[in-house]
Amino acid sequence: MPFSSSPILAVKLPVWRSRFVLFLLFVAFVGLIVRALWLQGITTEFLQAQGATRYARTLELPATRGRITDRNGQVLASSVPVKAIWAIPDDVLEAPKEKIRELASLLAMSETELRKKLDSDRQFVYLKRQVEQDAAEKIIALGIAGIETRKEYKRFYPEGEVMAHVVGFTNVEDVGQEGIELASEKNLAGRTGSRRVIKDRLGRIVEDIESIREPHDGKELTLSIDSKVQYIAYTHLKEALEKHKAKAGGAVVLDVNTGEVLALVNLPTYNPNDRSVLTGNQLRNRVMTDTFEPGSTMKPFTVALALESGRVTPDTQIQTAPGSMTIGTATIHDAHKQGVLSVAQVIQKSSNIGTVKMALQMPPQEMWEMFTTVGFGQQPRFGFPGAVAGRLRNFKTWRPIEQATMSYGHGISVSLIQIARAYMIFARNGDTIPLTFQKSAEIPVGHRVISEKTAQQMRMMLESATEPGGTGTQARIAGYRVAGKTGTAHKIEGGRYVNKYVGDFVGFAPVSNPRVIVAVMIDEPTSGGYYGGTVAGPVFAAITANVLRSLNVAPDSSVTSIIPDTSVQESM
Repeated sequence: MPFSSSPILAVKLPVWRSRFVLFLLFVAFVGLIVRALWLQGITTEFLQAQGATRYARTLELPATRGRITDRNGQVLASSVPVKAIWAIPDDVLEAPKEKIRELASLLAMSETELRKKLDSDRQFVYLKRQVEQDAAEKIIALGIAGIETRKEYKRFYPEGEVMAHVVGFTNVEDVGQEGIELASEKNLAGRTGSRRVIKDRLGRIVEDIESIREPHDGKELTLSIDSKVQYIAYTHLKEALEKHKAKAGGAVVLDVNTGEVLALVNLPTYNPNDRSVLTGNQLRNRVMTDTFEPGSTMKPFTVALALESGRVTPDTQIQTAPGSMTIGTATIHDAHKQGVLSVAQVIQKSSNIGTVKMALQMPPQEMWEMFTTVGFGQQPRFGFPGAVAGRLRNFKTWRPIEQATMSYGHGISVSLIQIARAYMIFARNGDTIPLTFQKSAEIPVGHRVISEKTAQQMRMMLESATEPGGTGTQARIAGYRVAGKTGTAHKIEGGRYVNKYVGDFVGFAPVSNPRVIVAVMIDEPTSGGYYGGTVAGPVFAAITANVLRSLNVAPDSSVTSIIPDTSVQESM
């Protein structure tokens, strides 16, 4: 009997059982097919994305912020590479205590402060931003798991406090906060880039996947500022504030031919490289944002309008006796009784009475139009943040006493840079041009305000104000003819005049061919006088003399020695 037909080997199973097993295998096979279709087809993108989050990273490629230089190429602001130190808290806390302690020391913080930062349920936390390269390298050398670095940039300002209010500064995100850094943020910042990479479990980059966007560095910006002129203005203003124990001060130097701002200085100031103790008082850009009653520096505009309209000539005689004048219930005074003065002498002696008598001959609208044309009461367009318009009420609301006081600089408020630009009409033969903080290669087209004849007449009058018998003799410079006007005004606090003063001087030189306009303001001098001619005039002289020599401007005077005449003071 064949072996295969042995009854011992015969298996008697129900047919349904084998079919059931076959069915189960079929169902399992179909299930595998469905699962494969689900994974490979419908949820492919989701699963790939989940996988990518475990090994693929998008890295930000920071753009280098553009440098800022002065007109001669000297660097005023540049970006230096630093590191941001960040951590995965859970990983770092597993490190030995001595390494945590050393990490805190390198980060210049206490161990308690560090552990407080690490006591977070977040997967990512910054420990410190803008860490110097050498410190960052020492931190990485500790080999603490979960500590990572990110490349970033920190702004460095070589000129420090001398250039602070011009250049400004950036925050920890490298975004401009003040000055030119803020005004030109769009051009300086550039555009960050990004790329996709694969990292291993230790966070090391093992492969570049793709470049998503290339970084574009910011543009370099060349300012109109001259570092030498800026330092000259800063040094002499600082000396004046110390001498007169003043609260604050400002100075600005303008190029008559181009409208470029060559220097802008404020005191108090600050160091933009270390702002840990920065106060609002230090931060204020007073030349731009603070307004004050200009006092007698406004008189030339009133006199120029009277000359331009033909109502007077430089030789027209005006009776200023007895040194006072009542309008309504208010009385105006001169500092000294002068008697009969010519129009030219009204400027030289700074007579309130003579100025008011000319002003009251003119309709308020004419004065208002003159003031607004030169920029008073108008929002400045200097391309600089924080510049204020000052205060000049509409002529329709003027009363006679208000028209009178505004003619000599009371009841109107201006910023120092506004009054400096307004003097363009005297230095430029009657026209005015826009101001700019960027170096300009083109000569701007001027807008005429007064005739060339009137401008030349005013120039001679303003020069006489600095000569013996004038109120600004301390503004004279050996070797150069200068023209300018002193100003002194009470400060207003709580809507009332108080016994605190602002002394200012605005002028230009050399008179034969004006090159620079210099305006100086001393706020609340408390020692050595308070008149503009006394506190601001000498600062003007020191700044202007050094600036003209720095710019190689030829002398236009044979004067070799000057003895100031301090006997004449301007009326307030």
